[in-house]
Amino acid sequence: MRPALPLFALGMFLITPWASTAAHAEEDRWADFRFLIGTWVSGGKPEDGSGRFSLEPDLQGKVLVRRNSASVPAAKGQAAAKHEDLMVVYSDARGEHFRATYFDSEGHVIDYSVSPLPDKQGLVFVSNPKLPGPCFRLTYTKAAGGEVAVKFEIAPPGKADQFRTYLQGLVKREEPARK
Repeated sequence: MRPALPLFALGMFLITPWASTAAHAEEDRWADFRFLIGTWVSGGKPEDGSGRFSLEPDLQGKVLVRRNSASVPAAKGQAAAKHEDLMVVYSDARGEHFRATYFDSEGHVIDYSVSPLPDKQGLVFVSNPKLPGPCFRLTYTKAAGGEVAVKFEIAPPGKADQFRTYLQGLVKREEPARK
């Protein structure tokens, strides 16, 4: 009769294959997102408003957190407005499928699936077209000079193939403050 394995050895045996897979997935989990990690500012005219967002790893690199704020000045009878949102990007255990959950200061919550664009030229976030309500698409595309084009589109309920641009613009990486 064989001696029984100590309990901790059995635990190591059961954990090791999973840990190996998880470690492999960690190596380049955020490779498609690296171009966007950092702090970005809008480069438009002041009368169009201003915006700033950051995308940073959090929870020991397990998620990415985007924090965004935008200010729109008063114009044409409309009051000035401030918008803030937070989005958490995460992956499955293998690091193969990416999702994001978006929350904003207006009370919206959007769940996205996230996919890289061809040739690693950007990312597209798309909400589930089968859910009631409109469908949303947020696209980040690499642009000339290190800038990034941002486009937010909305499709009417039940017509996920009919996206219309709601907002779009270019952002540039914020330079660190000089001392």
